[in-house]
Amino acid sequence: MSWRASARGMGLGRLAYRAYYRPRAFMRRCFDEGALNLLRSHRGRREMESAAARLRPSSVGASRDSQGAAIHFLTGRGYWYMTAFCAATLLRHAGRPLHLVIDDDGTLQPEHVAHLRRILGGISVRTPSEIAAALDEHLPTSEFPALRARRLAYPHLRKLTDIHAGCSGARLVLDSDMLFWSRPDALLGWQKKPDGALCMKDCDDSYGYSFDLMEQLVGAPLPRRLNVGIVGLDGESIDWPSLERWTRELLEREGSSYYQEQALTAMLFARRKVTFLDASRYVVKPGDAEVHSPSAALHHYVAESRHAYFQQAWHRAAESLKA
Repeated sequence: MSWRASARGMGLGRLAYRAYYRPRAFMRRCFDEGALNLLRSHRGRREMESAAARLRPSSVGASRDSQGAAIHFLTGRGYWYMTAFCAATLLRHAGRPLHLVIDDDGTLQPEHVAHLRRILGGISVRTPSEIAAALDEHLPTSEFPALRARRLAYPHLRKLTDIHAGCSGARLVLDSDMLFWSRPDALLGWQKKPDGALCMKDCDDSYGYSFDLMEQLVGAPLPRRLNVGIVGLDGESIDWPSLERWTRELLEREGSSYYQEQALTAMLFARRKVTFLDASRYVVKPGDAEVHSPSAALHHYVAESRHAYFQQAWHRAAESLKA
């Protein structure tokens, strides 16, 4: 598959998505979740963004000199305020400085970076040009055409390519649609002394591809119910040629999937020592009772729990950050 062919396919795919699949998906969401619920969540999202711009600086700020694995957030214009809330609640409950790194997806504006620096303190920011240079050096398009084309059409893949390519040492990658409610001891323990790989436990197996194909490609059993809201990994251990082959094979044999990043991470972890965070303490898709009265250290707001996130949870987090 040539780079030009990949680019042409990516362009046609984007056009089809915008003209057909995105409107169709929105109509299905209206039917499944209710138009009023979607409207309330949209309003909550806008209110959350305004509130993030007014968050006061964290009492325990980020520091590039802190020990342990760096904690990365891939974010941009549509997510910076979610990143701010997630990182601010993490710092509050960690009670110590952490090395936080913002990986710009290419859409961050100067005012977004300014807000993040003011709220979080001494963060590091990796610019699109820095990321592109690392990719060109360590994952050149001539050798990794599938990965380079796919990361453009499917930004979730950048949590692997953009954050780990050419980088040394263990890193923690956190999704932005999460909030911390108490001290995440297990997460901080791994961050301070990384050992093997780390991830969350999902509610179900959500890989988007058949286990037969994935395990055939890897040649080993896959970990079950892996969730990539939190991933701890030493990027130097990534077998990039295998990741290139798996990406291409999955697409050619079973097509595109929203969960491909999760599938590829599970495949990478098939032959590794993997630590799963306690699902009762690091909750994926919290239910109504848990949202209203958190007993867990962290909530990852996926699927239908995103309505609670935008309509309720962030308000409670904002109040906790004032204390």
